[in-house]
Amino acid sequence: MSGRRRGGGVGAVLAFVAGMLVLFQVADSARIAERQFIGVILAAIAIAGVALVDDIRSLSARLRFGAQLAAALVAVFSGLTISRLAIPYVGPVELGFLGTLITVFWILGCTNAVNFMDGLDGLVGGVLLIACAALTVIAALQGGGFVYAAALFLTAGFAGFLPFNLHPARIFMGDVGSQFAGFMLAVLAVAASRFDVNQLSFLIVPLLVFGLLFDAGFTLARRAAMGDKVGAPHRTHIYQMAQRAGMGTRAVAATHWGFAAFHAALALVFLRLPPNWKPLIVLPALAVQLAWLAVVAQRVRRAGLSWRG
Repeated sequence: MSGRRRGGGVGAVLAFVAGMLVLFQVADSARIAERQFIGVILAAIAIAGVALVDDIRSLSARLRFGAQLAAALVAVFSGLTISRLAIPYVGPVELGFLGTLITVFWILGCTNAVNFMDGLDGLVGGVLLIACAALTVIAALQGGGFVYAAALFLTAGFAGFLPFNLHPARIFMGDVGSQFAGFMLAVLAVAASRFDVNQLSFLIVPLLVFGLLFDAGFTLARRAAMGDKVGAPHRTHIYQMAQRAGMGTRAVAATHWGFAAFHAALALVFLRLPPNWKPLIVLPALAVQLAWLAVVAQRVRRAGLSWRG
């Protein structure tokens, strides 16, 4: 990122905060701003603040993780937890305390997955714009007031950010934008689970950003299996390997935008599926990601590159 301005995601954060301030000022009459989310929004702002400091002067990994964990706990204690899991052909299973652990793990995982993937001009910014726009439409269809408003403000923020992040990028969102966005999307996933009694709607947000989650998860698992230090800097994400193997920056970013658009279409299909079929909506998304991995792996072999380091 030499010569490029980090922390450009501050604009998206400020757009979201400004929208929320207006929303909560008229909450009683608009009836779409739930007061329980005030703590969550403040926690998200705190994450953004710590991340902004990290963009300016590097902070310890322990401090960054502590801020994320504290924010996740604020969300949980605000009542945002996954309380049941609907298993196909079995039905809903009450999770109890396990639901709290799953919620915390999900929030931390999503926050860091989005952050890890922010390394290529326009990739994450474009995916987030498409995902948030799709979530806005879905929340409007499902009557999810807060999810609708929050997703709308995020969409506006990333719409203003993306033109400056396209290749050749003038700014990157930095940790301040990517961690904030990852945290808010994680929270909105839990909030969206309320769209149906079995909480299957929790799957909507993970589906919308499935490309980011798959790349981050696969890279983490692969590096651990190969004995690499998973926390060490590297250039072996799938999207990075695609670029290093000769695929243009714009082409890699556009491919991920295509994934996001495909996932948005799947999310709309998800709304119309019977409950037993809903969890299976991830299978087409997974198939596409595996095909993408196979294409990149073939290009990597032809280019004589190594997946290590």
